[in-house]
Amino acid sequence: MTTATLPQPATDELPFDERFEALLEQGRVHLDAERYDDALRCYERAEEAARLQGERWAQDRAFVSRWAVLIATERGLAPEPFQRLREILMSGDDPVNCRLAAYNIARAYEFAKEHRKGLFYARIALDRSLILEASDWIASSHNQIGNFLLAESHFEQGLEEYQRALALLPVDQMSVRRAAIFDNLGYALVVVGRVKEGVELLYRSLREFRSMGSRRETILPHLSLCYALLELGRFRHALKHGAVALALAEEAEEPDSIKHALFLLGEAAQQAGDPAEARSIFVRLQERYFPGASYLPDVLLTVDVRKLINLKA
Repeated sequence: MTTATLPQPATDELPFDERFEALLEQGRVHLDAERYDDALRCYERAEEAARLQGERWAQDRAFVSRWAVLIATERGLAPEPFQRLREILMSGDDPVNCRLAAYNIARAYEFAKEHRKGLFYARIALDRSLILEASDWIASSHNQIGNFLLAESHFEQGLEEYQRALALLPVDQMSVRRAAIFDNLGYALVVVGRVKEGVELLYRSLREFRSMGSRRETILPHLSLCYALLELGRFRHALKHGAVALALAEEAEEPDSIKHALFLLGEAAQQAGDPAEARSIFVRLQERYFPGASYLPDVLLTVDVRKLINLKA
């Protein structure tokens, strides 16, 4: 990911409201481009400006924006800021801040794999989004709810949430969110047996991420395509997508994606008629993730590995 930064407008001479909104917008642009350090600096400047101005709502807005970045990069929250997010949500002082706090709490629980707690806050975020009549936020909340439902293996319900999310987004405008929903919906369709429909959406997800230069984000559609192509019996194509997913996941240091890729690659090699390669992959999986289970490679060679994993859990 490039480390180039956008030119910084001279905001110091602007009135507070304009200066504050400009800093938030810069932060959003950097966050969407995965320039996390730049985004953090913008939100920290916005928070300090709000503190000096004595505007509590603005301090809260900058705080929830800053923690959205930290959740995305650190995959968790320390107890003190987590409690502040709850306080912002419960105060009800500002509907936008309440929505952002609920969404970020849900996202933190998503990374912590506490899916039921996350679903509770994701539904609060959806309720606040509906009150605000913000279609983009409504879409992101439906997508988030779908993620929690899939993680709990409620595939049909999750599929419906993704369809609601997709219906709210412009049909002719690419975005990271739309590409992610294509992946989520495509995977859900594959799991419920609508494999060809799912594969079409997964390829769309992959194309859109590539068109936007979102290299890291392509890990998920590559994994989903590996799974889907195994379902179709296209084992060589599955191996290709699994290998790309593994390489990208290792580059990005994404342990869950590495684990999923090794599971699927071993299954693809086994189905393609290369049990020696399958064993080698499963040994690698076992040594890295299950060091006390030396029997695992033998077990995995005798079962359908696709039934053992949920890519969205």
